[in-house]
Amino acid sequence: MATKIMIICYVYMYDHFTFPEADALQIALSRQLVFQPLKRIKIIAGADISFDKGSSTMYAGIVILSFPEMIVQSYALETYETTFPYQPGYLGFKEVPALLKVWELIPEKPDVVVLDGNGILHPRRMGVASHFGVLTSQATIGCAKSILYGENHLPEKSKFSTAEIKSHGEILGYALRTKDNNKPVYISAGHLITTEQALAVIKKCIGNYRIPEPTRLIHDIVNDFRTGKLKAGYHIVDQPLTLF
Repeated sequence: MATKIMIICYVYMYDHFTFPEADALQIALSRQLVFQPLKRIKIIAGADISFDKGSSTMYAGIVILSFPEMIVQSYALETYETTFPYQPGYLGFKEVPALLKVWELIPEKPDVVVLDGNGILHPRRMGVASHFGVLTSQATIGCAKSILYGENHLPEKSKFSTAEIKSHGEILGYALRTKDNNKPVYISAGHLITTEQALAVIKKCIGNYRIPEPTRLIHDIVNDFRTGKLKAGYHIVDQPLTLF
């Protein structure tokens, strides 16, 4: 009960946060981070947000897939209103409240959630994946499309090449080339998983596209939700779609 109350307080206070207050909360939350290998992964999820530029409405979604088969089992969608500005380094304050609403719709939680953004690959070790992970006590992985923080992030040009991303000598994540001669994605642990295991999991999620399947698929789903093609709620996929 205490955890649920804490989550509710954080959610409804975010719109009034100043950036210094947001910094302080990120630092406080980062002290709760735990990194340990998951013993099993049978179910994986992808989480993402879509919104129209200038709009306060967030269209949030989470898709549930089997792992490593990548068979879609269900997805959940919900909206959330926020006036917190979009600012690099503070994505969690804009997106996590919406994702928490979606999380409540999912009856059986996945073993790990991949979020479109960073985990500990962040100046205060509190990207959106870590933020969501701490508030939900859920294993999470950050998979970002662009680099926010860190040094030495240029892998070789062949598929599955990796390069460590460091800050002051500490490995915070990896740049991963998911296609030959294409831009890498940036992988980091969010919470309750190690950085090495996060990288191994994402490698198993690569299909025919640059973006790993959990976040690629939910990106398409939330865009369809935003444009009115899909409705809010929890939806079971009766005829599972195999993505590979």
